[in-house]
Amino acid sequence: MADRMRGIYPVLATAYTEDDQLDHDGLTSQVDFCLKCGAHGLVYPVLGGEFEYLSEAERHDGIRTVISAAAGRVPVVAGVAAPTTSVAAAFAHDAAEAGADAVIALPPYVASASLDEIFDYYKAIAGAGLPIFIQNGENGVDAKFAAHLIDQIELIQYVKEERPPSAHNLSIVVEALQGKEVGIFGGTFGRWMLSELERGATGFMPAAETVEVFVAIWDAWHAGDKEKARDIFDALLPLINLYLLIGFRAFKHILVERGVIAHARTRIPGTLALDDYDIRELATVLNRLRPHLKF
Repeated sequence: MADRMRGIYPVLATAYTEDDQLDHDGLTSQVDFCLKCGAHGLVYPVLGGEFEYLSEAERHDGIRTVISAAAGRVPVVAGVAAPTTSVAAAFAHDAAEAGADAVIALPPYVASASLDEIFDYYKAIAGAGLPIFIQNGENGVDAKFAAHLIDQIELIQYVKEERPPSAHNLSIVVEALQGKEVGIFGGTFGRWMLSELERGATGFMPAAETVEVFVAIWDAWHAGDKEKARDIFDALLPLINLYLLIGFRAFKHILVERGVIAHARTRIPGTLALDDYDIRELATVLNRLRPHLKF
């Protein structure tokens, strides 16, 4: 854990071409954009990257595009979640072969698994030899069981705790581990970022379109200027709320507006289409945030 990962690790969105193919240029552009914005690491593909709507070939190729574009400048955390243990383990081994620095996985996400099955799932992922993040989302495991996994499986060295109420669950993990060194990241678009920092969070995995704002909050808080951190966070919060209300197309729209990807399309069935009112509201909120944007 000497080189423990910490800080702002944006989740890259999956960019698609007009004919719904994986847009490798869009992935590369996001990597360059995030690093210019000061990101400390990168994550792909997880829920924010629509991993469950990608083919195995797309996941295989996409993570290699990200790792190649990062070129060792920051750690890359590869998403390896799968419906079954054997498939997750195969993704983890593929990530290790591709040169990922760590892996992250939800528990099995199609059918509910028993606690023993979840334990075996993460034990199999550990067979790839990379540090592991548990992504503990809305349908994840009890925070105390997450702490148990971390305690029992050596390579589980991190947790992304975002099971509601995420800040409270983050505190449960910290308390249950009783000082054991572990990286505890926040998610859910960073909505509880300041509270989670106070509770011991060591990093965050927000969406990629306003990375520099999260970095600025992180830097201010760690410099001891918590009022500045809160002022920046307050400027960002309306955008986070819109993401939670509108969905994936909202933050992809911002990535398009900022010239990072070409299209805001998504493969998620039933995703809300943005109308003119949504687009105007996003533009208004983004405009108010511009003093904190680098580009």
